[in-house]
Amino acid sequence: MINKQEIIDLVDQFLLESESESYLVDVTVSRDNSIVVEIDNDEAVDVDECAAISRYIDEHMDRDKEDFELEVGSAGLTSPLKVLRQYAKFEGEEVEALMRDGRKLTGILGAADEEGFDLTWTTMEKVVDPATGKPSKKKQSVEHEEHLRHADVNMVKYIINF
Repeated sequence: MINKQEIIDLVDQFLLESESESYLVDVTVSRDNSIVVEIDNDEAVDVDECAAISRYIDEHMDRDKEDFELEVGSAGLTSPLKVLRQYAKFEGEEVEALMRDGRKLTGILGAADEEGFDLTWTTMEKVVDPATGKPSKKKQSVEHEEHLRHADVNMVKYIINF
């Protein structure tokens, strides 16, 4: 079985040596030695860089010892956000957060840290009229802002608006 950490180290080493602006998002290694490396960049991932990373890994692994299949690609705009740098990349943009409690929140991504991220979203609700103390007859737009913990979120992804 191929060691996942070895692949992570190789990708990190390549990115450091090449002084790339790209960063590692994820590495998966399946039981049948199928390796998938996912990178991202604050601008755009270059297909030539993906090919160079693939060659670099291939040159530093011994196929005679253990054969493998290798795929290196970009995280893609519709992929879930996985690392903090991706959250920074999409700060101020519209995202969808699927919560562990079943809620689906669509809003504007704010600042993120190791613990979680800020999200601002709007709902239509009946609000209490402060003068009468009674709920309004019509629903009104209510803005919510919350710091969501990563532990409470299943997935966050960028929403592409055309």
